[in-house]
Amino acid sequence: MLIHPWDAPQDDSEWRHWLAVRDFGQLAGNGLPGDPPWVQPLHFAYDAERGEAVTHLARPNPLWAALEADPQVVLSVVDDHAYIPGPWQAPPDAPPEHGTPTSFYAAVQLRCTAHLVDDPDAVAALLNRQLGHFQPEDSSARVAAGEVPYGRLLSGIRGIRLEVSGVRAKFKYAGHRPAETRERIAAGLDARGGPGDAAAREHLLRRGPAI
Repeated sequence: MLIHPWDAPQDDSEWRHWLAVRDFGQLAGNGLPGDPPWVQPLHFAYDAERGEAVTHLARPNPLWAALEADPQVVLSVVDDHAYIPGPWQAPPDAPPEHGTPTSFYAAVQLRCTAHLVDDPDAVAALLNRQLGHFQPEDSSARVAAGEVPYGRLLSGIRGIRLEVSGVRAKFKYAGHRPAETRERIAAGLDARGGPGDAAAREHLLRRGPAI
C-alpha cells in the first residue's frame, strides 16, 4: 500500500481510534507454493493493550493449510471510502474537465503472526473474548468446553490469535490539495450524500487545514 506523506496518520492515536470501532476485515495469507494468496473475510476483535486480534474459522476452511505453511499474514481493514469525480479535484486555475478522479478511503493493515488455537479450553476463552467485544451486554451464554450450549460445537472450529508485529495506515483525503479544491470536494460530498460520503467528508475536514 502506497502511503504518501500527506496520507500518513497524524500520529498512532489516529489509526488506533479509527480501528477501535471496526471489527470486520480480510485476513490475507501467502498461501501454498503454486497457489495464489488466500484472502478470508472475517469478524475479529482487536485488543490494543495486548497487541493482538482474535478470530476463529470453521475447521473445513482451506485457509488452515496456508497458515500452517506460513503464519505471516496481514489483517486488512478498509472503510469510509468514496469515489471523487474528476471535476471536484480540478486545480483552482484549471477547467473542471481537467480534474483527475480518485478514490478516498481509510485503511489499516496489521502485519501479524498467526497462532492457531486448538485446545478446547483455549478456544472457549478466545470465543468469550469475541463475545465480550460484540455482545458486551452479556446476552449469550458463556462458552465452556464440554458444557451446553456451545461446548459440543468447539470441535468444529479452530481459533486464531493474531500477534501484531507492524502497522501500516493510510487516510487518503486530499491532504495535498489547496483549500479551494478541498472546499469544492467537501461541498460535492455533502450534496451527493451517497454511502460513505459523510464519513469521507468528515475525514477531509478533520485532517486538512481549515477551509
